Amino acid sequence: MEDSPILEFVLGRYNYWLVIVLMMVGLYVVVARGNLVKKLVGLNLFQVSVFLFYISVGKIGGGTAPIYVDDPNALYSNPLPHVLILTASVVGVATLAVGLSLVIRIQRAYGTIEEDDIQAADAGRDVSPRAGGESGISASGGPA
Repeated sequence: MEDSPILEFVLGRYNYWLVIVLMMVGLYVVVARGNLVKKLVGLNLFQVSVFLFYISVGKIGGGTAPIYVDDPNALYSNPLPHVLILTASVVGVATLAVGLSLVIRIQRAYGTIEEDDIQAADAGRDVSPRAGGESGISASGGPA
């Protein structure tokens, strides 16, 4: 049985299909879910898909680490994408930590981490003085 060119094309690029699936799942979770923690998980899935894409692009089949050898025809893999992704993963972990701390702060302030409940609570609140609402101070700066 002979492999079809379409099947060979699809299976030969499985890493790119994995990137696309992870990216779309992450995007779906960010858009479709109202829970703030789930949104952070979706953002991280999206971020991991981008990392996998850069690592896949940076690898050359049959390439070695860029260490000097006597062979002038040696094929090297570019280390720059891998180094950039290493740095980006550290930044991603720090960003996730900040996002989770903000979710904790939101939960303490509103009692929930559901986006719809937070928006409903904001719509039911009076306008705050800092937002230009009624504050008891007249336009001249004195008491009303």
